[in-house]
Amino acid sequence: MIRPSLTQALRQLRLSGLLSSLEVRLAEAAGNRLDHGEFLELLLQDELAVRASRQVERRTKVALFRETKPLDEFDFAFNPSIKRKQIHELASCKFIREKADVLFLGPPGVGKSFLVQAIGQQAIKSGFLVLYRSIFDLARDFLEEQAPIQQDKVLARYLKPDLLIVDDMGMKQLPRRSGEYLLEIIMRRHENRSTMMTSNRPLEDWAKLIGDVPAATAILDRFLQHAQIVSITGKSYRLRKGAGLDQESPKSGKAADEPATKEAAAS
Repeated sequence: MIRPSLTQALRQLRLSGLLSSLEVRLAEAAGNRLDHGEFLELLLQDELAVRASRQVERRTKVALFRETKPLDEFDFAFNPSIKRKQIHELASCKFIREKADVLFLGPPGVGKSFLVQAIGQQAIKSGFLVLYRSIFDLARDFLEEQAPIQQDKVLARYLKPDLLIVDDMGMKQLPRRSGEYLLEIIMRRHENRSTMMTSNRPLEDWAKLIGDVPAATAILDRFLQHAQIVSITGKSYRLRKGAGLDQESPKSGKAADEPATKEAAAS
């Protein structure tokens, strides 16, 4: 039985992880005859585990992912053009430590959005700060805040994360001045923080999409300097039924419509 005074003291110290496992650890210590040092170490490990879990939850919420799905749910068998080794290397977060950038290129529906969000989730588990925004979110964030002081706050929000993910480049032409905002972000993050982008349009189309040739040129010049390009080809995962691909997969032994939720966010 844990004394009320001890419970109160642990709550005052905000050691909820330790408190939740204390009874179990006391029984374990008595049953296994743990010494004081071993007992204390187990309690501290419990507290650290709870704090780490809560930190991941908080950072995941702040990241604003459209969907949070682990990388092991991605169906690599559907599209052989996606190199599993390359994706898992990105998920190791080495490129974030090196302050490098990544660009996913490919048609809609092949899994770009799924992959960048899964990599972003892994980055959070590795201790990094992440922000996920579509290019339209980015434009709207700046256009809604016209006052310079408010725009500075928005810019700071985009500059802070260790990994910024900008999704959906190329879906349609961007609002006026969007290129200026994107250029400012890319310039300020260049060689200081990592940026990951997805696009379903070739790089030569970016000037038209942004509506500003000099800005598009400057963005690509800086972004591509240290960027790894992941090129994906193939059919849309979302349209697999329309293509008659809802047969049972001989490799996985599952019907193709079973993992329908795997790439709901793919683009």
